[in-house]
Amino acid sequence: MPKNRVSMHFCVKAVAAQFLLLSCGLAFAQEPTAVSPNLIAFNRAAIAPQSSGSFLPEAPSEHGFWDRENRLLFATVAAFSAADFSVTHMNLANGGRELNPIVRPFAGNTGTLAANFVGQTAGVVAISYFLHRTGHHRLERMAPAFNVAASAFAVSYGLSHR
Repeated sequence: MPKNRVSMHFCVKAVAAQFLLLSCGLAFAQEPTAVSPNLIAFNRAAIAPQSSGSFLPEAPSEHGFWDRENRLLFATVAAFSAADFSVTHMNLANGGRELNPIVRPFAGNTGTLAANFVGQTAGVVAISYFLHRTGHHRLERMAPAFNVAASAFAVSYGLSHR
């Protein structure tokens, strides 16, 4: 496996993660608009302690988490993760070596390498679910899209530099 494939794969995912975190921070930074007395009363009623002991109301949901679009996105994430595993495994079997220090401990065994890619896919679903629960529905869909883009780049780069 060429040195550039692993380092480029890692860099693309790191840049995507940083962009996602910055986007999430920008989504939290909201300025209040003109506030009416009715809105203040509504907000006080909305954040009043509930009987369950929660101080914050649950974010309103625009859609269900397992809707058609999310199922399609997560299936695409899983497919590209499987393709990335396949290309990485093939390159390692042909004498390449893993340069990513985080993944390197998993590269010696097919099962642990597969577990790494499964964990990556589960992590994308978990991040997307967290964003869904907090009401960030656009970011919820962007997390798997960034992962698909990074994995697609890694697969195409790995296949072209065998």
